[in-house]
Amino acid sequence: MPLKKIYRSIRNELKKVEKLLGRILQNTSNKSILGINRYLLESPGKRLRPALVILSAKAAARRPLRPQRLINIAAAMELIHMASLIHDDVVDHCDIRHHKPTINYKWNRDLSIVFGDYLYSLAFKLISTCDNMDILNCISSATEELCEGELIQVAERDNLSLSKRRYIVIVKKKTASLFAASCRVGAMVSSSPRLVMEGLARYGLNFGIAFQIIDDYLDIMSSQDELGKPAGLDVRVGELTLPLLYLAGYNQDTFRKQFVKAQNNKDDLEHLKGILINSKAVKKTKKTISDYAARAKRGLEVCRDSEFKQSLIMLVDFIQQRAN
Repeated sequence: MPLKKIYRSIRNELKKVEKLLGRILQNTSNKSILGINRYLLESPGKRLRPALVILSAKAAARRPLRPQRLINIAAAMELIHMASLIHDDVVDHCDIRHHKPTINYKWNRDLSIVFGDYLYSLAFKLISTCDNMDILNCISSATEELCEGELIQVAERDNLSLSKRRYIVIVKKKTASLFAASCRVGAMVSSSPRLVMEGLARYGLNFGIAFQIIDDYLDIMSSQDELGKPAGLDVRVGELTLPLLYLAGYNQDTFRKQFVKAQNNKDDLEHLKGILINSKAVKKTKKTISDYAARAKRGLEVCRDSEFKQSLIMLVDFIQQRAN
């Protein structure tokens, strides 16, 4: 099912988010910054985080929402996500994203680092307009977790003894924390009861874990044409992801040798992919994805039935389809 259909119930709000992002990123007299900002806007991505803010707010709402506050927060979450991707591309030495050269490649590493910081500052300036310390604390904590997750992941590179538990900690912090915060602040904007707020946060957390495992699975199982960025990037930088951790569990010594060779040779990477395809690791990975997807849906049991709740359910199905 295409995202456009899932987003149908919040189409107008997402258009406002897009317009706000455009205004913010083009509100500079510096031609150099303006050029980078415009380039960034040319590749919008899926806009999952702003969609989750809006859908969660509407799924939880018991009374009319303050629309501008909702749009501001949704746009801020996307700016934080953009900043994290730019920094990711630097540490991962990634030259392509969304089928286009990354800012890191088109300009340079130094500029990319500072530009990511610049986007974080724009996000928190926007959040400050909401004049709500609970919302600020929620998003600040999620951003701290995101950065901590990235730090742990980089620190654990080439650790061939990485445990599944440690991997899930990284995923929760680096990816799922921002998804959980997107859903939680959506519920906060709607002044929903704590039970509903916690249920939506659980939805976002488990949605985020499933989303990242799928991304990690596709990184090795798909091509650059399918991904819009280089395939096998995790292996090349020495990061063990869940499919590879499951594969390592069957024959640790053979896996170690093949993983090290695959880091530096495309043919060996393809060989590793072939081993993975013919192992039980793929089935175990998909089972884990399904488990987290089911947990995400259970988090929505606290919400009344509505088209917005149904859209949140459909988003889970959408990301699961990517791994099939």
